[in-house]
Amino acid sequence: MPSRPDPDALGFVLIDVARMLRSAFERRIATAGLGLTPGEARTLVRIATLEGSRQLDIAQRMGIEPMTLSTYLDRLQSLGFIERRADPSDRRAKLIYTTPTAGVLIGNIRDEQVELMQHVTSGIGEQDLEAMREKLKRLRANLSALEEDSAALSLVKELAQ
Repeated sequence: MPSRPDPDALGFVLIDVARMLRSAFERRIATAGLGLTPGEARTLVRIATLEGSRQLDIAQRMGIEPMTLSTYLDRLQSLGFIERRADPSDRRAKLIYTTPTAGVLIGNIRDEQVELMQHVTSGIGEQDLEAMREKLKRLRANLSALEEDSAALSLVKELAQ
C-alpha cells in the first residue's frame, strides 16, 4: 500500500504558512482603513522595493498577471501614489516609481506588516528568526535558479523545433 504524504513535509508547511500569512495580511490591510485593497497595498510596497522597474518585471516578481498589475497601477496612479515613466531604452515600456505622497501610506502598510510579523513570530528567538530568514533566502535563490534553468531549457527546445 502506498504511503500517505506527510502533511508536515517542508513543502506543505511552506505552502500553508505562505497562504495563511497572505490571508492574515489581507485581512489586516482590509480593516486598517488605509483606503487601499490588499492587492494595491502589496503592489505599492513591491514598487517601493523595486523603484524604477518595468511593469512586466513587477508583475513577475509578484506572481500576478500583467493585466492584474495594470489595474492596481491605474488605481494607485489615480490616487497620486505612483507614476509611470517612459523607459528610455524602450519607449513601449513603462518604469514605475512611487511619489512622495506615497511615503506615509507605505509607512502605514509597513507598520501593519511589522505588527503582524511580531504576532506571527512570537515565541521564536532572534537568532532562530535570523537563521530561518537566511535559510528561506537560500530556498528562494535555489528556486530562482530552477526557474532560470527551466526558462533556458524551454528556449533551447523552442529553437530546436
